[in-house]
Amino acid sequence: MTEPTRPTVSIALCTYNGKAYLPAQWQSLLNQQQRPDEVVVSDDLSTDGTVELIEQLAAEAPFSVRILKNSERLGSNKNFERALSACTGDLIFLCDQDDFWLPEKISTMTQFMVENPDLQIAFCDAWVTDERLEGRQGRFWEVVRFDKRAQSRWQSGETMDVLLDGNRVMGCAMVVRRSFLLIVLPIPNDVPGYIYDGWMALVAAARNTIQFVDQPLQLYRTHAQQQIGVREQAAPDPVRLKDRFSRHRAGKLAPLRSKQNQLTQINTFLADRIPPSAPGISQLHRRLAHFTMRSNLPSNRLFRLWPVLKSLGLGNYNRYADASANWYAPYLAVLGDILE
Repeated sequence: MTEPTRPTVSIALCTYNGKAYLPAQWQSLLNQQQRPDEVVVSDDLSTDGTVELIEQLAAEAPFSVRILKNSERLGSNKNFERALSACTGDLIFLCDQDDFWLPEKISTMTQFMVENPDLQIAFCDAWVTDERLEGRQGRFWEVVRFDKRAQSRWQSGETMDVLLDGNRVMGCAMVVRRSFLLIVLPIPNDVPGYIYDGWMALVAAARNTIQFVDQPLQLYRTHAQQQIGVREQAAPDPVRLKDRFSRHRAGKLAPLRSKQNQLTQINTFLADRIPPSAPGISQLHRRLAHFTMRSNLPSNRLFRLWPVLKSLGLGNYNRYADASANWYAPYLAVLGDILE
C-alpha cells in the first residue's frame, strides 16, 4: 500500500519588536524533528532591530525564509492575515516570536492532521514558563479552564458551546490547512471578545472541524510586553439572593444585553462564511435565543413565567451557567429573571 504523501509545512511567524526573544524561538524551529519547508515572517514595523536579526538568521536557515515588511502597522489580526496569505504549505503553523517549541511539535501535529483528514484546525497545549523560559508553572489549558469536562464536551460535539464560554485556542499552538484560509480570511478586526485565533476557532467550530492534541508541545513565555498573556481576570462580584430584590432592573439587564449583542455580532460575522445548516450554528442560535429571551423579559412578572420555565426545562440555564458557579446558580438566575 502506498504511503500518503507528507504534507508540506509552512510557519507563519509574526514579529514586532521581538529581538530579545526571537533567537530562542528560532533555535526551537531549527531543532524540530520535522523541519518546516518554509517560514514566512511578517514584521509589523519593528524598531528594535528585529528585521535585521531575522535577515541574519534567514541567511543560514536550512529552509526557505521569506520576510514581509509592513509599510504601516497592521496589528496582530491583520499581521497574521498577511503572513498566512503568503504561506504555500499544505499545513500552516502559526508562530509567536517569544515562545519555544518542543522538538516533536511539528511532527506530532502534522501526523495528527494526516490521520484526521476532515479536520481544518488542530491545537495543542503548552507549558507556562517565566520570561527566561524557566520553570513550568502549569499547563496553559488550566489557565483558560479547558479542563477535562470542557474537553469531553468538545469531543462530544459541543465545540461551539465551549468556545462561546471563552476562547480556549491559542493561536501559536494552532496548525491550519491552507485550503481553510479561503473561508476564514479576511480576519475581522471587531469580533467582540475574540482576536484572530478565536475567530479562526469559531469558524472551524461552526463546521465541527477543529480538535485538540492533548500534549504540551511548546513553552509559553510570560512577560510584561505580551499583548494578551495569561493574566487571569478578576471574577465578577457574586450576586446574592437578597441583591436580586434590591438592585435596579437596568443593572441586572446590562450584562445580559451585552451578551446578547456579542452573540448577535458573532452570528452576523459567521453568517457571511458558514451555511446555516453547519453543526455549530445551531448551538450558537440556541444560546442567542436564550440570552435574547432573558434580556427582553416583560415587566409583568406573570408573563415571564412561561419563557423562563420553558428555557429551564430545556436545560439552558444549566448549560450556560459559568463553569465555576455553584450548583444552585442556575436556579438563582431563574428566580432573578422571574422576580426582579
